[in-house]
Amino acid sequence: MASTRKRLADLTADLKLPDEVPAAKERAVPLAVGSELPPAAPPRPLETKFPQARTGPGMPRTGPGQMLAFRGQMLEVEGELTSLREKLSRFEDSMPTKRLSPQKVRPSRWANRHEESFNAPAFVSFKDEISKAGGNVQPILVRPVADIEGEFEIVFGHRRHRACLELGIPVLSMIWEGGLNDLELFTAMDRENRERADLSPFEQGQMYQRALDEGLFPSQRQLAEQLGVSHTWVRKALMVAQLPPAVVECFRSPLEISHRHGEKLTAALDADRRLVLKRAEKLRGQGSSAGHVVDRLLDVAKTAQKDVRRELRSEGKKLGHASRDASGAIKLDLLPTALLPDAREALLAAIGRTLDELSESDLASSSSEK
Repeated sequence: MASTRKRLADLTADLKLPDEVPAAKERAVPLAVGSELPPAAPPRPLETKFPQARTGPGMPRTGPGQMLAFRGQMLEVEGELTSLREKLSRFEDSMPTKRLSPQKVRPSRWANRHEESFNAPAFVSFKDEISKAGGNVQPILVRPVADIEGEFEIVFGHRRHRACLELGIPVLSMIWEGGLNDLELFTAMDRENRERADLSPFEQGQMYQRALDEGLFPSQRQLAEQLGVSHTWVRKALMVAQLPPAVVECFRSPLEISHRHGEKLTAALDADRRLVLKRAEKLRGQGSSAGHVVDRLLDVAKTAQKDVRRELRSEGKKLGHASRDASGAIKLDLLPTALLPDAREALLAAIGRTLDELSESDLASSSSEK
C-alpha cells in the first residue's frame, strides 16, 4: 500500500489545483408568502490551468485512475507541442511573404529603372502576364521603413511593383525582418539585377554613379570589390552614365546606348569635347538609330553609311528583300507568296536571319572606320 501511495505521489507531484475562488454573496431577495423557491443554480465547473480531463464511458472512476489518465492526456499535449516546434523550425531562416498594397511600398532611392523602361513594349507585355496570373508569382523583397508603421521600401523588384501599382492589385512581397542598411540593400539590388540581366548599361551606370555620389562607396575600385564584379565592368557602365546630356539626347532612348557606344564616345570627347558637343546639337531630336548617331558624332565617313540590301530567302526560294538606309532605318519588301499561311513560319525565320546580317554589317563597318 505504501509503495502505491508513493508511486501516485511521484506521478502527481507537479500537479497543483488553483485556490478556490470564494463565490460572491448573492443579494437576498424577499419571497412572497406561498411562493416557491427558485431552482438552485447548477454548480460551476472547477477551472484549472490544465486541459479539462476527458469523461465518458471507459474512463477511470477512481481518483488515482483519473489522475493517471490526466497525466496521459498531458503527455499527449506535450507530444503535439513538440511536433509543432519541429514543423516551425523548418521555416526558421525563411522570410515571410505577404500581399501588400502597392501604395504602401515605395521605390528605393537607389532605384535604377529609367522611366522610359516602363513605356517599352517589353514592360507592357510583362504587365499583361502579371494581370493574367492575378499578380506577381515571384515576390519582390522589401524592408520596413523606419518610424513609419505599415510602410515598406523596395530592395529589388521595381518592375513587378510598378506593374502591380498600375494594375491596381496587391504585390506579393517578402519582408526583410532584420536590419538591412543601405550598403546591404544596394548590394542585394545589384546582384539581383545582374542575375536577371535585364538592366541597360545606362541604368546600371546611373545606379553605380548615384552610389558614388552619395558616398556609399569611396571609390570605383571598392564598389567593384564589394559587389564582386570586375573593375572593367564598372568602368564601362560609368562611361555610359557619364556621357553629357546633349549626347544622350541624340539617341531615341538612353536605353539604346551600349558599352561599345560609351567607350567610343568617351574617347571622342576626351580628344575634342567641343567638337563632339557641336555635332550633338545638330543631331538632337532626329530619332536616328543608335549606330547612326554614333557614326555622326564621330564623323564617320559617308561610305560607312551607304545603303545595304539583303535578300530574304528560305530553302532557295526568294521571299523578298530587306534594306537599311543611311539613317539606319530598315525596310522590308515582301513577295505575295511570302504572305501565304504556309510560308509564314519560313518568312519569320528568314527575316530574323537577315536582320542579324544587317546588324553584323553595321558593327563591322563602324569598327573599321574607327
